[in-house]
Amino acid sequence: MMVSARQHQSQGYWRVGFFAMTLATASIPIYIHLPSFAAMRFDLSLSQVGTILLLIRVADFLQDPLLGWITDRWAIHRARFAVLAMGTLAAGCLMVFSLPAIGNAALWLAAGLIITFTGYSLGTILLYGQSAAFAGTGQAGAQFGLAAWRETGVLIGVTLGAIAPTVLSMPAPVADGYAAFGGLLAGIAMIAIVLARPLWRKTQMASLRLNWRGLIGSGAGWLLLLAFINSLPVAVTSTLFLFFVGDRLGLPDLAGLFLILFFIAAGISAPIWGRMAKAFGARRVLVASMSLAIVSFMGAFALPPGAALMFAAICIGSGIALGADMVILSGLFASALSRAELQAGQAFGFWNFSAKATLAIAAGGMLPTLQHYGYRPGAENTTDALFALNISYALVPCALKLAAIALVLRLPRETLDPET
Repeated sequence: MMVSARQHQSQGYWRVGFFAMTLATASIPIYIHLPSFAAMRFDLSLSQVGTILLLIRVADFLQDPLLGWITDRWAIHRARFAVLAMGTLAAGCLMVFSLPAIGNAALWLAAGLIITFTGYSLGTILLYGQSAAFAGTGQAGAQFGLAAWRETGVLIGVTLGAIAPTVLSMPAPVADGYAAFGGLLAGIAMIAIVLARPLWRKTQMASLRLNWRGLIGSGAGWLLLLAFINSLPVAVTSTLFLFFVGDRLGLPDLAGLFLILFFIAAGISAPIWGRMAKAFGARRVLVASMSLAIVSFMGAFALPPGAALMFAAICIGSGIALGADMVILSGLFASALSRAELQAGQAFGFWNFSAKATLAIAAGGMLPTLQHYGYRPGAENTTDALFALNISYALVPCALKLAAIALVLRLPRETLDPET
């Protein structure tokens, strides 16, 4: 009977994965392609793009927790919130990628990004905040299983988002590829609204309002801090990826292939990492995956220009490491919230803000720094400018990953391995 109930519960996991895929398809072009895309289409500098992203994250600081509170307060309207999230996401992406700018280009881009991120935030909070309801339990083992489906959907989405603008641009100029991508995403969002409807009938089990004392006492607060520190290296490399491949390695035509290898490796490894965490404990698995990421970053630093095969191997290694981060940390966070009976919507509002804040910090910090050292995307750069790019892309993430490992080693057992 228990097996049958578990199988029945997992039947909706593919719906979770599709909803996650839709959100992720929109996020990656904005995070990875935006700096070069904005310079091409809106004629903005790196400093302007970095400033826009940083200011939007300041708005997110207030918005994401508020959206989490709203989804908890009026939980009966989750299905309507999901429709609003997908509709807003589609409208924002059409503004950013498909529609011509009206008036000031920087203000138009900022408005489009705010609308996009509002829909993305609301959808993500709904998706992660209902983790215990989707899995039928808050136990870490069940959360790892749900997370494997959800994060696989995320990784399929980011792969689609990474390659779609390039594929859609093949019959036409590059800019038209992004315009078509905005329309494609709007269509996928409408499909997601229909397919995800049965998910919102499930009832979240948490019943108490969020409070910081309860969050810290449950261990979720420390997991939130760990996720923030651990996300910074990926945020830095995501922001600088196209620049590193194009100007440091001199392989701009292979950027799409490298991204595909990275995300496929992450997607394939995600369920494997989940099973390993059940068998060996989250602490050991996280240290192993983070160490693999450090090795990958160090390898990137030492690469000579034109080293396509070696960088492909590095993308695979770093993608495998990312799979562990996505499955284990979110699963542990949802499990901690469920054990403490804390409202998950508000908590994942902070989780969502934390993830996006790392990208803002990376863009707001690294892009102006590179500009200070004279780096110009797609142009002839000095040795000092390329060296600054090399350090920023490879060594800075190494230092951040070491800080994440130090925190993993210091966290108590009940936070990382609650079922052992």
